[in-house]
Amino acid sequence: MEGPSPRASDSVRIGPTCKQALAQIASAAYDCSRMPFFQTAPSLGNQLTQDRVLTSFLRRHLPPEMASVVTPKLQALGERAGGELYRKYLEQQHLEPTLTQWSAWGERIDRIDVTPLWEDFKTIFAEEGMIATPYERAYGEHSRLYQMAMVYLLEPSSGVFSCPLAMTDGATKTVLASGTKEVIDLAYPHLVSRDPAKAWMSGQWMTERTGGSDVAISEATAKQDADGTWRLYGTKWFTSATISQMALTLARPEGNPPGGAGLALFYVELRNADGTMKNIQVNRLKDKLGTKMVPTAELTLDGTPAIPLTGLKDGIKHITPMLSVTRTWNSVAAVSGMRRAVALARDYANRRVAFGAKLIDKPLHLDTLAGMQAELEGAFHLTFRAVQLLGKDEAKTLDDGEEALLRLITPLAKLTTGKQAVAIASEALESFGGAGYIEDTGLPHLLRDAQVLPIWEGTTNVLSLDVLRALARGTSLDVVDHEARRCLKNAEASGCMAPARAVAGALAHARRWLESASMSGPQAIETGARRFALTLGRSLSLALLVEHAAWALEAENDPLPAMAARRFARHGVDLLNSEENAAPDEEALALGRDRG
Repeated sequence: MEGPSPRASDSVRIGPTCKQALAQIASAAYDCSRMPFFQTAPSLGNQLTQDRVLTSFLRRHLPPEMASVVTPKLQALGERAGGELYRKYLEQQHLEPTLTQWSAWGERIDRIDVTPLWEDFKTIFAEEGMIATPYERAYGEHSRLYQMAMVYLLEPSSGVFSCPLAMTDGATKTVLASGTKEVIDLAYPHLVSRDPAKAWMSGQWMTERTGGSDVAISEATAKQDADGTWRLYGTKWFTSATISQMALTLARPEGNPPGGAGLALFYVELRNADGTMKNIQVNRLKDKLGTKMVPTAELTLDGTPAIPLTGLKDGIKHITPMLSVTRTWNSVAAVSGMRRAVALARDYANRRVAFGAKLIDKPLHLDTLAGMQAELEGAFHLTFRAVQLLGKDEAKTLDDGEEALLRLITPLAKLTTGKQAVAIASEALESFGGAGYIEDTGLPHLLRDAQVLPIWEGTTNVLSLDVLRALARGTSLDVVDHEARRCLKNAEASGCMAPARAVAGALAHARRWLESASMSGPQAIETGARRFALTLGRSLSLALLVEHAAWALEAENDPLPAMAARRFARHGVDLLNSEENAAPDEEALALGRDRG
C-alpha cells in the first residue's frame, strides 16, 4: 500500500539529479509566469442534461410514455441553448432593432428590422410549437409543462424573445375565451401554426402616457364608421412586439363612461397586404435599460381599423385570461434567467484561480454559490407548480382547491420570482469580479434583463394588491395552508423539519397579520401588502421544495434538494413585521421627515 503523501512541512532529502530536475521545473514555471495571462471565459454545456433541478422535476412529473417522446426533443433544445444559440447571442449582444420611418423617396414606411438572432427565433418558436403545444394538448394537462420546459431552456439564449411569445400565448387564450368567431377564424390558425411562413405573433397594447398598471385611465378612443367599422385613435406609449402581425388593445368607445368598465378590448391587425401599416405610426423605439433586442415602440393610432372582442365594455375584465398566461411566462423567464446566471457563475468558479486556488475551492465562494442555488430551486418549484396548475385548468382537471390556489399562486409566483431574479443576477455579476461589469463578457445583460421582470405584467406592489383582491373575493388563505400541509407531510423523512417549521410559522403569522390589519382598516392592509404577499410566496416556494426533496431522496437518492430547502429556510421566509402594524412610523420614514 502507498503511504501518505508528505506534508509541506516534512523534511525530504533530495539527491543531486532530483535537484537538477526541480531547478529545471522551477525555471520553466518562472518563464511561464512571465507569459501574458488570459482568463478563460465561462461556457455552457447542454442546458437540459446539466440542469439537475429541471431533469429531476420532469422525471418526477412526466408520464413515462410522454417522457420517452419529449425528452430527446428537450435534450436537442438544451444542446442548442448552451451551444449554437448562446454563441450567436454573445456575437450579437450589442445589436438592437432599428426603425426606418421614411423611404428614400419620402414615403412613410415605419419598418422595424430585428437582429439575426431574432430572425432565427421566428422559425424556432413556430417549428418547436412553443405556442402551439398547450393548444394542441397532445399531452393533456402536461402540455403546459412541456411548453414551459422549452421556454426555460431557450429563453436565456434568445435575446428575450419570450416577450412577444408571452403576449402571443396570452392573446391566443384571450381570443379563444372571447368566443368572437370572426376573430377566432382570422387569427387563431396563425397563432398556433407550426409553419414559420404562416405563424403570427401578437402584441399587447395596454400602456399609455396616463399610466402603466392603471389602465383604467387610458385615453385611446374608439369610433364607429357609418359602415360599422371601428377605428382607434390615441397613443400607445409602450408596445413590445411591434413586429407582430396583430395586437390586442384597450380603447374607450365614444360615449362610454370613464374608468375600467368603459373600456373595450379590441383586435387589431397591424399591416395591409403590401406591408404598410394600417393607420399606425411608429413614433420611436424605446431606449431601455435592458431587453435591448426587443423592439419596444411608441405608437400613434390614427383611425386604425379594429374589431371588438367580448362586447363594448369591461375590457379590463376581459384581459384576465391574457394576464394569467403572461405572468406565468414572466415567472418562467425569471427562473430561467436565474438558472443561466448560476450556471455561468459555477462554471467560472471552476476556471478562475485567485489567491492560490480555484474559486470553487474557496469556502466563502462556495457559500455564495450555495445561497444562489437555493433561491433558484425554491423559485423553480413555485413557478412550475403554477405551470402545472395552469395546464390542469386548461385540461379541466382542477379540483376546487386547486382552482382557488391557481388564482393566488399566479401573482405570487410572478412577484416573488421577479425580485429573486434581480438579486441573483446581481450576485452572479459580483461573483465574476470586474469581468461581471464589462459589456463584452456578455454578463451585464443578466442584470439588465432581469430588472424588467418585477416591472412587466404588474409591479410587485400591484400584484400584492391583486393577491389581496383575490382574498377579498372569496379565495381563502386555507388553500395556501392546505397546499403547504400537503407538501410538508414527508418533511421528517428528508431531514427538513426545520424548513417545515419555518413554513408553518410564517403562514400562521401571515394569517394573524391579515386579521389584525383588517381590524385596523384598509391603510394598514395596503401598507403591509408587499411583505404579506412575499411571505406567502416564499413560504410556498419552501414548502414545494421540501416536497420535492422528500421525493428526490427516496426516488433518486439525491440529498441536494433537501440541502437547498434547509439553506432557503435560513434565508428567511417570514417578511412581515414582528409588530403587526407600524404604518404611521413607516409613513414618516418614507416621506423623509418627522411627523411631529
